[in-house]
Amino acid sequence: MSRRIAMLSMHTSPLAALGGKETGGMNVYVRELCRALAARGWHIDAFTRCQDPEAPRIQNAWAGRYRVIHIPAGPMEPVDRRMLFPYLPEFAKGVLAFAEAEGLGYDLIHSHYWLSGWAARELQRHWRVPVVQMFHTLGRMKERIAGPADRPEADNRATVEQEVMAFVDRIVAATPIDRQQMIELYDVDPNKIVVIPCGVDLELFRPIDPAIARRELGLEEGRRLILFVGRLDPVKGLSVLLEAMCELTRRMHPCRAQDLSLAVIGGDRESHLEALTTDMDCLTEIRAELGLEDLVIFVGSLDQQRLPYYYSAAEVCVMPSLYESFGMVALEAMACGTPVIASRVGGLQYTVRDGETGFLVPEKNPKALADKLELLLNDEPLRQRLGQQAARVAAEFSWEVVADAMEALYADLGLAVPA
Repeated sequence: MSRRIAMLSMHTSPLAALGGKETGGMNVYVRELCRALAARGWHIDAFTRCQDPEAPRIQNAWAGRYRVIHIPAGPMEPVDRRMLFPYLPEFAKGVLAFAEAEGLGYDLIHSHYWLSGWAARELQRHWRVPVVQMFHTLGRMKERIAGPADRPEADNRATVEQEVMAFVDRIVAATPIDRQQMIELYDVDPNKIVVIPCGVDLELFRPIDPAIARRELGLEEGRRLILFVGRLDPVKGLSVLLEAMCELTRRMHPCRAQDLSLAVIGGDRESHLEALTTDMDCLTEIRAELGLEDLVIFVGSLDQQRLPYYYSAAEVCVMPSLYESFGMVALEAMACGTPVIASRVGGLQYTVRDGETGFLVPEKNPKALADKLELLLNDEPLRQRLGQQAARVAAEFSWEVVADAMEALYADLGLAVPA
């Protein structure tokens, strides 16, 4: 018997190119979860807001059992996620109209992010089926770490998150830390929260010989690469990493510093300019003193097929985030055999094993980050050992493991696994 799931990702499509302002780990998560479940016989319709009038309304993504449905709601163009709440009623009505026109019934709603959670409540009122919710990030956690210059979250985000926690049947937390933050910051029944880690595509993200990876990327001989992958959002901490790079290069002999580059993958031209403006004094100083014109290379958004070459060519991947519920970039880098230096925050404390697969450092601490970068760059045996252990740990996080856990959750809600 086939089972059909309505997967809601209102504010961003699982098929969107990664690295933009509204695309990142959540897109990968929804896409890969849909693929893994479709491969097991589940029929998945992933509903997202249409952002392009030229986009096909229905995109078949995997073997006819996984489709992405673009629902008109608000302007047919990208809109900042903080401004999308008023379009949720239109989105929910669009999903209901699509299901009615297609003559479809759904056995379960699986929603992602707080906006989709609101829409899930409207759909449940009509369909009377269980709802599974994953927030990916929490509004009250973002409020805690926001700086004075950061754009605030939507005024009603935390209130809606509280309402969603009250009505859904199950909540998926990516780590025990994520679960504990929900319990501490919201009025939620702990028994509703199930911890299911994120996964990684072990066929795509695997160790590649660094010499082969470097040739593929056209890196010059002797160039040592430090890697940052993520949206250019203040919460990702790029400014901290740029300050750490300045500190690091001050310590190094000019000849060695000239062989060092930070590759920033993610974002568009606008966000690159924002990042550069924020740290222009630091970068200008270093370039003037050491002539490091290539100290920071903005690669921009990148197809996932290219990412393993960057991970494998890099000496280290850095995640200086101020908040992460899990940290999928860390897992991808580890799967490629690359050690990770990350902030000791949120789910990164779970994903990165300090001293085993990389290092954890205090957040907003450029000096501590520079210390660990210097250590790894100067100790090749240590770097190799951490990278090998990182690949072994990442092997525990396949999407098959995630799909097993998700099917067990669905079964607990009364859904039989497809025959």
